[in-house]
Amino acid sequence: MMVVARVLALGLVMLAPSLALLKPGPLLAQEQVARIERIQVEGNQRIEEQTILGYLGVQPGDPFDPAALDRGLKALFATGLFEDVRLERRDGVLVVRVVENPIVARVAFEGNSAIDDEQLRAEVGIAPRSVFSRRRVQDAVRRILDLYRRNGRYAARVDPKIIRRPQNRVDLVFEIQEGPVTRVCGIAFVGNRAFADSTLRGVITTRETAWYRFFTGADVYDPDRIELDKERLRRYYRARGYAEFEVVTTTAQLSPDGRCYYITFAVDEGPRYRFGRIELVSDIPELEPEQLRKLITVREGGIYDADEIERTVQAITEQLGELGYAFARIEPEERFDREKRIIDVLFRISRGPRVYVERIEIRGNVRTLDRVIRREFRLAEGDPFNAAKLRRSIQRIRNLGYFSKVDVRTRQGSAPDRLVVEVEVEEQPTGELSFGGGYSTAEGFLADARLAERNLLGRGQKLDLAFTISGRTTRFDFSFTEPWLFGYELSAGIDLFHTVTDFQSEGSFDQRRTGGRLRFGYPLSEFLRHSVRYALRRIEIDNVDPGASAFIRAEEGSRITSAIGHTLTWDRRDNLFLPNEGFVVRLDQDFAGLGGDNRWIKHQLRAAWYYSIVPDVVLNLGVRAGHILGLGKDVRLADRFFIGGQTLRGFRFGGIGPRDRTTGDALGGNLYYVGTAELRFPLGLPKELRMFGRTFVDAGSLTDIDVSGPALVDSGDIRVSAGVGVSWISPLGPLSIDFAQPLVKDDEDETERFRLSFGTRF
Repeated sequence: MMVVARVLALGLVMLAPSLALLKPGPLLAQEQVARIERIQVEGNQRIEEQTILGYLGVQPGDPFDPAALDRGLKALFATGLFEDVRLERRDGVLVVRVVENPIVARVAFEGNSAIDDEQLRAEVGIAPRSVFSRRRVQDAVRRILDLYRRNGRYAARVDPKIIRRPQNRVDLVFEIQEGPVTRVCGIAFVGNRAFADSTLRGVITTRETAWYRFFTGADVYDPDRIELDKERLRRYYRARGYAEFEVVTTTAQLSPDGRCYYITFAVDEGPRYRFGRIELVSDIPELEPEQLRKLITVREGGIYDADEIERTVQAITEQLGELGYAFARIEPEERFDREKRIIDVLFRISRGPRVYVERIEIRGNVRTLDRVIRREFRLAEGDPFNAAKLRRSIQRIRNLGYFSKVDVRTRQGSAPDRLVVEVEVEEQPTGELSFGGGYSTAEGFLADARLAERNLLGRGQKLDLAFTISGRTTRFDFSFTEPWLFGYELSAGIDLFHTVTDFQSEGSFDQRRTGGRLRFGYPLSEFLRHSVRYALRRIEIDNVDPGASAFIRAEEGSRITSAIGHTLTWDRRDNLFLPNEGFVVRLDQDFAGLGGDNRWIKHQLRAAWYYSIVPDVVLNLGVRAGHILGLGKDVRLADRFFIGGQTLRGFRFGGIGPRDRTTGDALGGNLYYVGTAELRFPLGLPKELRMFGRTFVDAGSLTDIDVSGPALVDSGDIRVSAGVGVSWISPLGPLSIDFAQPLVKDDEDETERFRLSFGTRF
C-alpha cells in the first residue's frame, strides 16, 4: 500500500504543472495582481474632479497598469489645464495630485510702436480669462517674432513677463524691442557673365536700400520676394537665349547688428541657344494646322526666347477657342542640340481632357463685394475651362482700378475633370482727392479740387465731385454711375454741373452753364460698347464788355439746349490707366432740337494707338476731330469748339481759331482736328519711383464759323508745337510738368509754354 501511495503521489506531482498550464486558477491570479481600490484627486480648485477622472481614463477596480497610467498622465498634460500632474500609489489608493495653470487676468504689450496692440493681440491668441500655459506663451512669442519679420524687423526681441496675482491669476506682459527695419544693404551675383550685376539688379524686385525707397519698401528683406526674384531671373535669361539657366543657391547674410541683409545669387547661365526648326502639327484630324501657322512669332535662327514661345501658345489657344476647340491643348516640345546650340520647337495641338470650372474662390477683398469681382469673369462655375477667357477676366478685373495686385491660379478640383480658379487680390485706395494747377502768361495760376470714389461702399459705383476755381472759372460738377444696373451689364449715370467762366480775356464776356445729363451704356461685344444720353442745359452769356466784338454782343442772353446723343467705343488697350499696347476709337454724335432754342448736329472722333518699341518705351499716336452743323440756325458761341491747353499743348485754351481782328476776342469754330505723337520713356531712375519722361509733337487747327465780316480772322492754317514733359505716379498722386514751344502759329494766337498738374489720394 505504501508503495502504491508513493507512486500516486509522485504521479500527481508530475502532472500538476501540466494541469496548471491547461487551466490556470482565476482566484489565485486575482490575488497576485494589485487593483485600484479608490482614486483621490488633490490640488484642483477650478476644475471638477469628474473632468480630471475623465481625462485620466482609469477607474476603481482597474489594475495598477503602468502603461495605462502613463497614457492618463499624458492626456492630463495635453489638456493644457495643468502646470504639473503627479500620480502616487498609497496602498490601494491612486492619488492624482495636480497644480492648475493660472488664469490670465491681463495681456499687455510694451515697447511696440511699429505694430499696434490690436494686431499683436490677434497674433498671440491669448485673451483675458483664458488658461495660462508656458507652451502657449512660447508659441505667442514665436508668432510675434514672425509678425515682426514679415514687417522687415529681423532684429526684434520679445521677453514675456509673468506677474503673479491673487486667486491663481497672472498678468502676461510682452516686453518688445522692435529694433530697426532690416533692409537689404547689398545684392551681389556670382557666376553671371552675360549680364552685369547692375542689369540683374534691375530685373529683380528686391532693391538695395536708398533714401528715396521709404515709399515702396522694396529694400526691406522678404524671403517670399527672394523666391519671386529667382523666378524673374530665370524668365529674364530664358527670354534671351539661356534656356538652361538656373539659380544654384541664394544666401542671405544678416549683419551682426541685425540692421542689414546682404544677398548673393549664385547662378549658372549655361550656353546661349538659337531657334532651330519650328514645326506645327495637329493631332485633331479635322483641324488644319496651316491656318494657325501665321500665329507663330518665333523664327528659325533667332535667339531662343521662352516668352515668345509662351505668347505663341497663348495666341493659338485663343484662336482655337474662337474656332470652337475649347478643350484643345497646345504643348511646345523642345529638342536640344547642345553641340550646335540650337533648340527645335514643335508646337503640338491635341485634344485635351474635358475640364470644367468647379468653382471660383476670391480672397483678399475686404471692401469690395465678391459679386463686383465675379461679374467681370468671362467664365462661370460649370463652364468649360478656357484659358483665353480666363486671361480676359484677369484683364477686366485689373481694369477696374480697385486692386494693386491681381493673382489668379488654378488647382485640381474634386475630380480630374474639375478645376478651381483661385483669385487673390490686394485692394488699393479708390478714393481720390486731387488738386490741379496750371499757368499761362495771360491768366496766371489756376487750381482745381476733386473728390472721387471709384468703388463706393465696395459696390463698384462711382461718385465724383469736382470744384474748379481760377482767375476766370468757377465750376462745380457732380456725377454718379452705377456700372451694373439691376444685375445686368448696363451702366446708368447722372451728371449735374454749374459753371461760371470769365471769358473777358478771350472774348470780353462771361458765361454761365447749368444743366444735367442722363446716360445709359451697354456692351455690343467683348471690346465694343455703346451708350446713349440725354442732356438739358441752360447757357447764359452776360457781362459783355461794351467794346467787345459785335459777334459776341449779338450772343448776349440765355438759351436752352435739349440734346440726345450716343457714343460708340472700341477699346483694345492692354491697360486703361497707363497703356503699353493696343488702341481705342471713340465716336460721339449729338443732336439738339428736341425743344429748346438750338438746333444742330455734332460729330466727334477720337482715336489713340499705343505701341511698345522696347520695354518701358511706348509710342502713342493720337487723333481727334470734331464738326458741328447748324440745322436751320447758326451755331451759337457756346456750342462751338475751343481747343488749346491740354488738347493742343503750347497754346492756351481758346488761343487759336477764328477771332475778331479788332478786339482779339476768340469766337470758337465749327471744325477742329488735332494730331499727337508722344513718346514715353524711362528716365534711368529706379522703376519703383514710377517716374518717366515724355516728348511730344502736337499739330492741329480750329476753323469754320457761321458768321462773317471784315473783322473776322480765320486762316484755318495748321498749328504745330513740340515739347517735353515729366510725369510721376507718386504715392500721393500723379504729377505732370509740360514745357511746350509753338513751332507754327498765327500772329493772333495766344501761347502757353508751361503747364503743371498734381494730385493726392486717400
